[in-house]
Amino acid sequence: MFKKVTAILDRTFYPGVSRYWDDERFVKLIKDNLQPDYHILDFGAGRGKNEMLNFRDSVAHFAGADVDDGVLENPFLDEKKLIILGQPLDFEDNQFDLIFSCNVLEHVGQPGPVFSEIRRILKPGGVFLSKTTNKNHYVATAARCTPLWFHKVYNQQRGREVVDTFPTTYQCNSRKQVERLAQETGLEISDVQFWEFRPEYLRINPLTYLAGIAYEKIVNCSPLLEKFRAVMVVELKKMSNSRQDASLPKPKKIRARHADTSQRGPKNAALPL
Repeated sequence: MFKKVTAILDRTFYPGVSRYWDDERFVKLIKDNLQPDYHILDFGAGRGKNEMLNFRDSVAHFAGADVDDGVLENPFLDEKKLIILGQPLDFEDNQFDLIFSCNVLEHVGQPGPVFSEIRRILKPGGVFLSKTTNKNHYVATAARCTPLWFHKVYNQQRGREVVDTFPTTYQCNSRKQVERLAQETGLEISDVQFWEFRPEYLRINPLTYLAGIAYEKIVNCSPLLEKFRAVMVVELKKMSNSRQDASLPKPKKIRARHADTSQRGPKNAALPL
């Protein structure tokens, strides 16, 4: 009965819309930024379950990295790297023209080192595109108030495998958080968008679905309400060295007689996700 009513609501309010509408829109944004000679990285590539994120035939080189060793089985990638927590990403400086992450940043506990590493491996003028959950949306709010086991059970009801539900932190999931991280790491914000459409998380029964439809219509009626939409999409760019140096906070002055240069830190930032 519930499925029949949900199908009627689908046809009435969102005819022809896929449950992956946000991924489809994000993929189009990625494709609009690609060139055939590009070297690109899927940050948080996973095991390759989402075929829409296969850009192997569209670019010169397609790499992927993830903390989950399932990435080593990803069939879409030319190069596969395992992210080791506490260590820099295993890529060269200035290696990629474009880096993207799809539904990843909400799981990053310490985004500062991550953003620094992304800047390091981007070429000057290179672009980082991210699609993630908006911290101010009801999905993120509910997730912060409930344990991981509940997320797994709920997502299983929605058709997602338990192994595909991970802990969330929401440390870089608002415009303010991204602006601060970009300033601290020398990345330039090119664009921030907020999307809301068919309420996938509330399609489990007609009553919650109707509530989600009402919410979608309200937050889409005015730009003033965009910060309450479901999805945040960010486009960041690596500045040239001179612009980057000017934008970063200036270090505190240290008197020469107190300086200790006997030890040097690592060239690249450690990556505690």
